[in-house]
Amino acid sequence: MIVAGVYSFNRGREVIEAGYPSELRETLKVIQSVDSAPHRTKLSKEITMPGRALYDPKSLNQAFRTEFALNGWSRKRVRCEYPTEYYTDAYQPARQTAGAFREIDFVKNRVGVEVQFGKYAFMVYNVCAKMTIFHNLDVIDVGIEIVPIKDFANDMSTGVSYFEQFVWDLSQRGVSNIDIPVLILGVMGDIPAAKVLTE
Repeated sequence: MIVAGVYSFNRGREVIEAGYPSELRETLKVIQSVDSAPHRTKLSKEITMPGRALYDPKSLNQAFRTEFALNGWSRKRVRCEYPTEYYTDAYQPARQTAGAFREIDFVKNRVGVEVQFGKYAFMVYNVCAKMTIFHNLDVIDVGIEIVPIKDFANDMSTGVSYFEQFVWDLSQRGVSNIDIPVLILGVMGDIPAAKVLTE
C-alpha cells in the first residue's frame, strides 16, 4: 500500500517528525508492507454493486495487526469503571456493567496508531475523543490515524468513510485546547489496471 494523502492535525506531522521519527518510519514501513490485493475477497451483495469484488476491512485490519506486531507495537486496553452516581432515583440498574474497556490499536514509545476502514463516526471518535482520553490516561503523547482515501474506499462496502471527507471536517472544526497532535495518513491499495493504462 502507499500513503496517498497527509494531513497534519494540531501540528501532528511537525511534532511526530521532530520527536518520534523512528515510530513514523516504522508506521510508513508497515503501510508499505501491507499488500492490499489478497484482501479483495468480499463479494458485494449491495444493490448498487452486486457481485463486485471489494476489499475486506477486517482482513486488512488483520494484516496491519500482523505487521505492527512484527515491529514491536502492541494494543493497549484500559478498563472502564462507569459512574453510577448520575442515575436518577427513578432508575436503579439491575447490575453493574462488567468488562467494559477502551482500547487503542497500536502503541509504542507514547505514539498511538489507529487503523480505520470503517464508518465515519469512528474516525472522528478516534482523533477527537479516544486519542485525547489515552493522552489523559498517560499512555500516548501523539497519534497517527490511518484511513483510506476516497478511491480506495470506493472499493469497499458502502458507508466506509475516507481521508478527504475526514480532513475537510477536521479543518472546518478547528483545533481545541484538549486535542493532541495527530498525523492523518490517507492510504491507497493496489492501483486498478484501468487507471495505470490511462496514466
